[in-house]
Amino acid sequence: MSDATTGSPKVPPAWFVHTAWRVHRGLYRLSGGRFVWTPASKRGWGALHLTTIGRTSGLERSVIVGYLEDGPNLVTLAMNGWQEGHPSWWRNLEAHPDAVVRVAGEDPGPVRARVATGEERERLWQRWQAVTPELDAFAALRSTDTPVVVLEPRDGTV
Repeated sequence: MSDATTGSPKVPPAWFVHTAWRVHRGLYRLSGGRFVWTPASKRGWGALHLTTIGRTSGLERSVIVGYLEDGPNLVTLAMNGWQEGHPSWWRNLEAHPDAVVRVAGEDPGPVRARVATGEERERLWQRWQAVTPELDAFAALRSTDTPVVVLEPRDGTV
């Protein structure tokens, strides 16, 4: 998945990435969540429905993001289609870390978001790299580090 002449990964244009996620989100809404996969799928990672509170509007904002399970926690990467800048959902979580996730086959559950640091970040990055071997090459396309976000269950449930 890299360009033979430059060695850099081929990244789809931003319009394609955003359109693909909009289609996925639409399928999620129409199907009641049947099109959200789990880490047990052949992909090795799952997709969850994340509802945050807008940092400036105070309104609920929803997005579908990829995740890995790490014990009771869910782990995602705050990437913006590998484009510059951080995604809005991550900016929202920085301002309001309490959120709600819906994982396929489960009821929605409250979580608190935090960024992984140090050895934990490295361990979780390596887990993501195991399912996405091009991860470092994609991350190198950005001038900022990609936050590894840990969604911890609140009240003992997810």
